[in-house]
Amino acid sequence: MKHIEQIKSYIEKNKKSYTNLLQQMVQEPSKAGNESGIQQLIADRLEESGFEVDKWKLDYELLSEHEYFCASRSDFAGSENVVGVLKGSGTGKSIILNGHVDVVPEGDLDQWIDDPFSGKVIDDKLYGRGSTDMKGGNLSALLAVEAIQRSGIKLKGDVIFQSVVEEESGGSGTLAAIERGYRADAALIPEPTNMRIFPKQQGSMWFKVHVYGKSAHGGTRYEGVSAIEKSMIVHDAILELEKQRNNSLTDPLFKNNPIPIPINIGKINGGNWPSSVADHVILEGRMGIAPGESPKDASQSLEDHLAGLPKTDEWFANASVEVEWFGARWLPGEIDEKHPLMKTLYESHFDVTGEKPLVEASPWGTDGGLLSQLAGVPVVVYGPGVTNMAHYPNEYIELEKIFETALIIAKTLISWCEIEEEQ
Repeated sequence: MKHIEQIKSYIEKNKKSYTNLLQQMVQEPSKAGNESGIQQLIADRLEESGFEVDKWKLDYELLSEHEYFCASRSDFAGSENVVGVLKGSGTGKSIILNGHVDVVPEGDLDQWIDDPFSGKVIDDKLYGRGSTDMKGGNLSALLAVEAIQRSGIKLKGDVIFQSVVEEESGGSGTLAAIERGYRADAALIPEPTNMRIFPKQQGSMWFKVHVYGKSAHGGTRYEGVSAIEKSMIVHDAILELEKQRNNSLTDPLFKNNPIPIPINIGKINGGNWPSSVADHVILEGRMGIAPGESPKDASQSLEDHLAGLPKTDEWFANASVEVEWFGARWLPGEIDEKHPLMKTLYESHFDVTGEKPLVEASPWGTDGGLLSQLAGVPVVVYGPGVTNMAHYPNEYIELEKIFETALIIAKTLISWCEIEEEQ
């Protein structure tokens, strides 16, 4: 109890300085290819705090040979990973605190009430792209470790703080950290769960569906076959598959999610002239992957389902749709709900808030799938921030939730890694 009071006191006394640090983090417009500024900020901070710091540029050629590699660009110029290791005495369990610094584009500026990277604080909310997803969570994790360290508490187990890039495009940063050899007994990812505990995360992958028609002059369109009209049939078939896949899920962790593993069509492109019947349409989308399901099985379910289109419309017997898998992909992840880290985090949340945390499945993918499936590291996702503010205009995070989460993470670290008692 004495140690927790010390940590709580440290957090209370230093709220302003950590708010300023978060403002600096948000004011770095760290979209893909522009993460160097914030990563240098993080590296300097970790060095000042006594971490062993490893900062390196991702090797595109090496990573591109990996089965689970995907990226939004052809090189990683301007993008570095930063990992800081705070060594324990060597007799306790280790933990990875993994968070990404890359942010999605700000979108339509007219929808923002202020500069998207202002970091402005209004009514205890800090605004800016990346504040919720997930620089606020990263700050909670960093504050937790620094509060322990600066309270004179020595842990037995190692704490590995990972500040990675490329999560929004499929996880190359975490993949690079795994390939570099970083492992631990468990990991915590402080994504914006609104302080819910996510032992399971869905995966996802991007696809294109090519739909073909028959071109003709628009004045005699009845002589052609519109790929646009046929794409509507394909879209309906995809929604039917989504319904079938979700109806088969019985996991109670999904009970509050109306569509646990969605299939979303996010982009449509087709036709080449207003006075011509469109002969080719491309539907681009994102397919959810259930925890425990392989990407191969998920992709096969879509391909098999669309192969049955001739039963709906005979046109598809001679003009089959083509499914193309491309771009980003996130592996699903899960941890046994009885895993000791789950119990430790659950109890820490209850001790700090006085309330039992909600335990649910994540509605989106994280880097947790890479850590659990490739590195064999059990992962729990838990952090501050409201999920529905991620990727939205006027993104913000509540500062008090950051500080509360930091205390919960600190208590979790003390229980998990254990304290090296003074002799």
